[in-house]
Amino acid sequence: MDVADDRYRRGIRVLRALCGESIEQVTNKVAEIAPDFARMTIEFPFGDLYSRGVLDLGTRETAAISALAALGRIPQLRVHVTAALNLGMTRAEIVELLMQVSIYAGFPPALNALAECHDLLVEGEKDAS
Repeated sequence: MDVADDRYRRGIRVLRALCGESIEQVTNKVAEIAPDFARMTIEFPFGDLYSRGVLDLGTRETAAISALAALGRIPQLRVHVTAALNLGMTRAEIVELLMQVSIYAGFPPALNALAECHDLLVEGEKDAS
């Protein structure tokens, strides 16, 4: 087995744990125009880093949500908020996390993150009920 294939398979396993079967929605758009880049975005972050045993997936998603909210990377933030909800993080935990971001990144990025993920967080609340 090729090392790259092993990295890709690990990455796909992690993405399935995070996104369920909606993994194709995350990867198909990029793969359509840049298949090598799509493969790299699975192999390195998910096959190499996310699959390491030191941090659990929930902790990794907490870090991802915090960084993406602080940087204003809304499309990726939505993917990771959805993944956190899939892992069992509650709406209240994500809201609290985004409030914490306001201390270090400022109110505008935190407010923007909350506003742009409103539908996900409301849906997450309904799912938790």
